[in-house]
Amino acid sequence: MAEFLCRLGTPTGEIITRTIEANAERDLRSKLEREGFRVFSISGSGAVSVRRAFGGESHARKIKTEDFLLFNQQLSALLRAGLPILQAVGILRKRVQNERLRLLLEDVEDKVRAGQALSQAFAAQGDAFPRIYIASILAGERSGSLDEVLLRYVSYQKTISEARRKIKKALQYPMVLISASIVLIGILSTYVVPKFMQLYSGVGAQELPAITLIVVGSAEFVSQNLTWIIPTIIGALIFIYFWRRTPTGRMAIDRWIMKTPVAGETIRQLTIAQFTRSLATLLAGGITLPESVEIASESITNRSLRRASEGVLGGIREGRPFTESLEASGWVTELALDMIGVGERSGALREMLDEVANFYDSEVDVRLNTITTFIEPVVLIFMGSLVMTILLAMYLPLFYMIGNMGAGTR
Repeated sequence: MAEFLCRLGTPTGEIITRTIEANAERDLRSKLEREGFRVFSISGSGAVSVRRAFGGESHARKIKTEDFLLFNQQLSALLRAGLPILQAVGILRKRVQNERLRLLLEDVEDKVRAGQALSQAFAAQGDAFPRIYIASILAGERSGSLDEVLLRYVSYQKTISEARRKIKKALQYPMVLISASIVLIGILSTYVVPKFMQLYSGVGAQELPAITLIVVGSAEFVSQNLTWIIPTIIGALIFIYFWRRTPTGRMAIDRWIMKTPVAGETIRQLTIAQFTRSLATLLAGGITLPESVEIASESITNRSLRRASEGVLGGIREGRPFTESLEASGWVTELALDMIGVGERSGALREMLDEVANFYDSEVDVRLNTITTFIEPVVLIFMGSLVMTILLAMYLPLFYMIGNMGAGTR
């Protein structure tokens, strides 16, 4: 089965965009026409593989963040220049390079032309656009400052993207070192060790040092069992890859991450920064606190923390203060609670949420730099120790042989 993005005209005259599974485009077109739809366009968006069954999503369904942010920056500029919303969307839709985004904008443009509000038109696209984005547009429509709200959303999204980029950059070099060490050890164990063992083949096993026997035994075990070791490792990686896309697997992995000493605290601080920044963005647009908390909770990617935060909204609706409800969730740090509490009592909650987000963004930067600075020498020392052990195991018998030959000539 393959997945197709279809722009259709319904029998009632409405223009819609839908994603439909079918074996082939020709069969899908015939089926839609038999059902009374007018087919404007059909574009393939990739195979629906096992990933969908495990909760994954096709890459073709995603809109590049850069394209989306560029669209919103340009939309804000056109609105600020005084252009009507319909005309602004129409102009930008023609300039969009991303096919997925262009088709969605066509549907948005049609709905706005039919009289729907811009927020309703974006909401009608299902999960193609983040809920916080749709809520921000709604807030801009209510307040009459849609251009400012769009710029605020772009700034928010850029900050979140920058934080993710820093995390990837911090982990990139250590992963390269670890991969290089694995490759180097594999080469030494596969080629270097057997060559030296041919040299020592005439020496009795009882005369070899213990470290040599251990290294040689390990290398022989790996080389003799590669036929099942490699498939087992690949199978385990594939299983983990798909298992983490199931709700149970994702929850289990997220809980394990939160229990790790360094990574857990880093994820907690990053989540606090993203959650409070989302809240501040929504509150600045005029969204009510309960609705803002509900939408901002969706920005929490760690399932363990998201589940812990489920009671916050219920506490607010029961009449309890926001800080008290947040404290009951048990995942927000005391410092963040103190700062949010001050903002709530002084009537400057939005400003204080921004301060909390900025503070923990800085904390995450410092922590990532510290982790990177610590990991690099640890990996280098570990890699050097392994290489030294292998080389020592190979050359030590040679030194013994030379020493014995020298003693025998005296």
